[in-house]
Amino acid sequence: MRAIIPVAGIGSRLKPHTHTTPKVLLNVGGKPILGHIIDKVVDAGVTKFTFVLGHLGEMVRDYVDTTYPNITADYVEQVTAQGLGHAIYTAIPTFDDDELFIILGDTIFDANLKELFRQKHTSLGVKKVDDPRRFGVAILRDGFIEKLIEKPREPVSNLALVGLYYITNKNLFTECLEKLVNEDIRTKGELQLTDALQLLIDAGEKVTAYPIEGWYDCGKPETLLATNSFLLSRGGSYTSTDSAIIIPPVYIPDSAKISNSVIGPYATIGENVEIKDSILRNSIIGDDAKIHCSLLTDSLIGRNSEIIGSFKQLNSGDSTEIKFY
Repeated sequence: MRAIIPVAGIGSRLKPHTHTTPKVLLNVGGKPILGHIIDKVVDAGVTKFTFVLGHLGEMVRDYVDTTYPNITADYVEQVTAQGLGHAIYTAIPTFDDDELFIILGDTIFDANLKELFRQKHTSLGVKKVDDPRRFGVAILRDGFIEKLIEKPREPVSNLALVGLYYITNKNLFTECLEKLVNEDIRTKGELQLTDALQLLIDAGEKVTAYPIEGWYDCGKPETLLATNSFLLSRGGSYTSTDSAIIIPPVYIPDSAKISNSVIGPYATIGENVEIKDSILRNSIIGDDAKIHCSLLTDSLIGRNSEIIGSFKQLNSGDSTEIKFY
């Protein structure tokens, strides 16, 4: 089996951080978003990966090659952003197994992948949602998916596609992707993966829905922080110190220097961070940042930033310096 992970998105809703860091490499719960995804897939026995690169793609390549030397990683580039269907289409030259597992690079999930991979049919991860208009949705009939609709205006189904796609028929799926691109089949101006999957269903492929209960979005500052809180609640990490009060769950690496401060709950601290005379909770602090005399909550602080001042809510990018007097 081969895992296909599209990571070409710009991450507009997470600017200014994504000006200098790919969205999938933002730290959440102690490691990059992409690291959580790869670890989960590798644990399920998958060792072959294709990464569809775009914005700051070399940073993604460097991270994967350095952190995961034991997997087989292939890279393709999506030169123009034409939709998720187009991104997967660019990965066709790497399709070397009958089974494929497509997973979006900005969504952390909690699912039994080994059980998913035992399904006899192509299976799409779904979750019941209150507002299906934001998602692609699946309509079922007799236990199989009959129709897929991308961001429906009317609530025709509350089963949202959550970004996990297990494909058992690579050849037919490839034909559907090629038809999607060659005939320029677009929805809302883009070549959608849901349309390619609908072509697959129309061609006679049996497709089931696989329920996913744990699904955590990392696409916006507030959802990134919520996902960070969830991951820390499942297992934070820190070393006790006499010079600070730590309120778990938190993630604090040994390289961080913390003095006369209160950290937590739900704080993720990057490598080589220096925190003095501060109170910090429900926040993510990038590598090599300095936080002095500050009271921070619900904040994302980029790498190499220096924050000196009083209580604020911030969303600062990398290499910034902010001072409050």
